Amino acid sequence: MCFDDDSYPPIPLSSGSAVHGEDQTIRAADGNLIAAYLAEPSGPAQGQVVVLPDVRGLHNFYKGLALRFADTGKRALVIDYFGRTAENNDRTEPFDYMTHVQQMTPETFGADLDAAVSEIRKGVGQDLPTFTVGFCMGGSLSFWAGTRGYDLAGVIGFYANLTRHFGAVTPALDWARQIECPVLGLFGGADQSIPVETVETFERELNEGGIENELVIYPGAPHSFFDRKAEEFSSASEDAWRRVQGFIAGHETVHV
Repeated sequence: MCFDDDSYPPIPLSSGSAVHGEDQTIRAADGNLIAAYLAEPSGPAQGQVVVLPDVRGLHNFYKGLALRFADTGKRALVIDYFGRTAENNDRTEPFDYMTHVQQMTPETFGADLDAAVSEIRKGVGQDLPTFTVGFCMGGSLSFWAGTRGYDLAGVIGFYANLTRHFGAVTPALDWARQIECPVLGLFGGADQSIPVETVETFERELNEGGIENELVIYPGAPHSFFDRKAEEFSSASEDAWRRVQGFIAGHETVHV
């Protein structure tokens, strides 16, 4: 998994933050009930994100991250992956996440993602620019979301695997040119599972497809560097968060 059970987002909430979040349940077209968490800013939202977690699903790390997005004026909806197979919604240790990841398919996850994008665009979210942001497996799925005709303002992936095929994940290098919106990718230069050469190939695919992109490699940073406990990589985390906010700000007016 990307994060330990006691990991937290590295970016603190602002002093006196009045953001709030609550658990939700979303229904996919096939009837699957999706556990979710929606965080709302204290004032009018300037944009919104669907957050796609790592292999463990809707863990508290991602609820905390959703609140950080809300603290910057963005609505944030995090979804779980395992409503079809898990007995309950508890994703803390010792949850056997890989058993459930292996039962995911592009079709079932696609139905859940359809529902999530539709849900966040209801009510006050109807006219807001919508982004996806994901981590590890969720990063790959975030990039894939850009191929599905959602008219997203952009897709963001942290240390997204680009070549593996497992569960709902298919190799991004196979369909990179089909992405229909700008891409921000954030990678660790010391991530043994994602060689720098693979990121460079992904960049070439995007460029040859005419897709606006920004791919950042942090020298020496490992997989899952975006973690409060990884203090030695705090500068990489801070820069990544700034880039995420800058990417959203730079594209949120395009789709209004």
